[in-house]
Amino acid sequence: MTIHQSRLRFFVGAAAVAAALTLSAIALTAQGGPAPQTPFDSAQGRRPMKIGLIGSGQQGGALGLLWAKAGHEVLFSSRHPENLKDLVARAGPKARAGTPQEAATFGDVILIAVPYGATPQVGRDYAPLMKGKIVIDCGNPREDRDGPMANDAIAKGTGVASAEFLPGVRLVRAFNAISFTMLQKEAHRAGERVGIPVAGDDQAAVATVVRLVVDAGFDPVVVGPLSRAREFDRGTPVYVKGMTARQLREALKLPPRP
Repeated sequence: MTIHQSRLRFFVGAAAVAAALTLSAIALTAQGGPAPQTPFDSAQGRRPMKIGLIGSGQQGGALGLLWAKAGHEVLFSSRHPENLKDLVARAGPKARAGTPQEAATFGDVILIAVPYGATPQVGRDYAPLMKGKIVIDCGNPREDRDGPMANDAIAKGTGVASAEFLPGVRLVRAFNAISFTMLQKEAHRAGERVGIPVAGDDQAAVATVVRLVVDAGFDPVVVGPLSRAREFDRGTPVYVKGMTARQLREALKLPPRP
């Protein structure tokens, strides 16, 4: 099967008309058009999401602040939630602190922002609480920090490896190819925004994450299924380069926007 045929198979499954419509909506969002319909959209407008953050360090903290400012309910978590008071105060009245277990229970969407070597333990501890939920994986395996498991994850592709560690969740790979300093400095910038590559096998989950990328102040670029998330893993040419969506699409050989 050629790369072109593989993309067509993902985006327009013969028995998945609804999925195709969802991805069409994603494309419109990436072009500045209407937001895709998600479980958090209604006739009354777009409902705030409940977002649980497992890991509230530099990356998780920066994203949680952006989502809280966008109107979402955010639960920052730590094994020592009392240390998150300043972060919660900066996030405002829609934020609070708790344990990772509370974050996994609270969130309609969960962000996992821990050192990648902790991902298997997160799965063992909290996968039952996250079953059926949308989970965003933004971790990057590093052998110097995470040991040999990092090399195994890189060889498989991080998205595929994370899916094995987190069974039963609706996994989406996103926000791993941008640094926390870019999250802090480049959100909602004027002109062309920084692009965020997104990959996942569940199109409705991808559509929800696309909305969260936009709400955070960035430009979503849907790359394809989790198997293609390796194309924006750590060490790839697009990793933490601060590319615009247009530049990302060119680098990843995705179709240009109409």
